[in-house]
Amino acid sequence: MPAVDELRQIGMVVHPVRDVAVVLGQIQSWAAAEGVAVGQIPTDGQSRRLAEPIQATDCDLVLALGGDGTTLIALHTGAPIDRPVMGVACGSVGVLTSVHADRARWALAQVAEGRFKPEPIPALEVAWEGGHGVAINDLVVVRNGPGQVLVAVRVDGELYIRVAGDGLILATELGSSAYNMAAGGPILAPAVDGIAVTPLATHGGSTPPLVAARDSRLDLEVEPGYGGVRYELDGRPADVRGHALRVARRESYAMLVTLSDEEPRLTGLRRRGLLLDSPRVLVRDKRPGSDAEHRPV
Repeated sequence: MPAVDELRQIGMVVHPVRDVAVVLGQIQSWAAAEGVAVGQIPTDGQSRRLAEPIQATDCDLVLALGGDGTTLIALHTGAPIDRPVMGVACGSVGVLTSVHADRARWALAQVAEGRFKPEPIPALEVAWEGGHGVAINDLVVVRNGPGQVLVAVRVDGELYIRVAGDGLILATELGSSAYNMAAGGPILAPAVDGIAVTPLATHGGSTPPLVAARDSRLDLEVEPGYGGVRYELDGRPADVRGHALRVARRESYAMLVTLSDEEPRLTGLRRRGLLLDSPRVLVRDKRPGSDAEHRPV
């Protein structure tokens, strides 16, 4: 994937309701001073307009103003045309955002000077009868009403589990700290490439989460039950025909801008309060004379 050779045109993807007036002013003032044009990339379901519309193909950089959801949309927008995406956190605890809103001017200057690293973002390629889709974070199979969903999961042709319950999550390493983590699934460390498989509220049996290898192929056979089933790719409904899905990991689907002083992902999860130490450890650290910095936990 190419980096930004020369920053001439920025295309924004904007959160539908969040207040972005201050950061928008910073972006526009920096761009005016540097001779860079700023437009807004139209996206499905977005009626909010904060700048002149522009096509993603005409942009050198896609800028997401919002949180993880907005950044996911921007990544999907930039992926087919190999455009780098930078997420700007606007009142969010997002993991995908590269910089907070109050540092937007600094971040743009870093990109313009080439002081950033283009991070390839993997994805799940999901195929079904007559169609296919891509998920950067996760594929979710979930019941759409009363009753349970039955899902049989095969990994490289070998049966892993048949579950009855609310459904199932398949997540990339990046998406493992989103819905997957909230459902009790494993976080994949940044150096671990793979697919997390986490059953949702299963009815009995032994259904531990599984981490499949990066090059594994997963096959799902779904029985919707009388309440029906819903399929979601990155939180958006997918019009899946039939109930047999094949899932594989794509190594490099989109490109995310990471800056030189960006904190490690696990550190970011701790700072945002998504990972918290046990209360007993925290109480111990507050004891008089505690050497909290150097004592192993």
